[in-house]
Amino acid sequence: MQSRVDRPAIAELRERIAHLERGSGRVREILPFGVPEIDRRLPGGGLGLGALHEVAGGGNGAIDGAAAALFAAGIAARTKGKVLWIVTRADLFAPALAQAGLAPDRVLHAEVSDEKSVLACFEEGLRYRGLGAVVAETAHLSMTASRRLQLAAEGAGTIGLAIRRWRRQSEAGDFGQPTASSTRWRVSVLPSDPLPVPGLGRARWLLELIRARAGESADFEVEACDAKGHIALPSEVAYRPPQKEVGRRIASA
Repeated sequence: MQSRVDRPAIAELRERIAHLERGSGRVREILPFGVPEIDRRLPGGGLGLGALHEVAGGGNGAIDGAAAALFAAGIAARTKGKVLWIVTRADLFAPALAQAGLAPDRVLHAEVSDEKSVLACFEEGLRYRGLGAVVAETAHLSMTASRRLQLAAEGAGTIGLAIRRWRRQSEAGDFGQPTASSTRWRVSVLPSDPLPVPGLGRARWLLELIRARAGESADFEVEACDAKGHIALPSEVAYRPPQKEVGRRIASA
């Protein structure tokens, strides 16, 4: 029979093992969404700052792709410091990022020639330690590359956001391959709220948490990022359990 004297030692040992499994001896900082229904589904109650996270549009079109970028912008906006945003296409729209809370004077825009350069800049940015977040747009992310990015993020304590963008439908299947990312999200545009007067209501998204390390998958209908980078759960929308095929469905046009 286990004695009471042994229990504190076992508890301490479990805590040390948990620290080692996190890759460092310090507790990882967390960036909560501020939406309890979402935060409770994430280990620690939010996104790990020293970690890599993936975001993709729910379809192959520009509209869902833009929603994924705005979701990432809202996350980056709630960090402290400059944000490095790496692209291969010159289509980053600063006014839209500002509407999601990410002011132009916080963004360091890097345009590179190919995806190999994207990943190299992504890793260097995460290792720099002087940035609030590093965002990179890439179609492909292998297990090896994602492990390097995850380790770089852990070492510097900087959040890394990989926005998965593809030029051809055939590339979309790569999003279903395993990576070392802590979370994986998919964002699809929904009809906005009707207004009592002519105009457009706040944009809405279907936000799918496809994977969370040591967490559960789920999906939510949310209101898009406001001017401070916060999403919200519409009052009339209840939490919905994850769809059976949510982890298997590949983004389609």
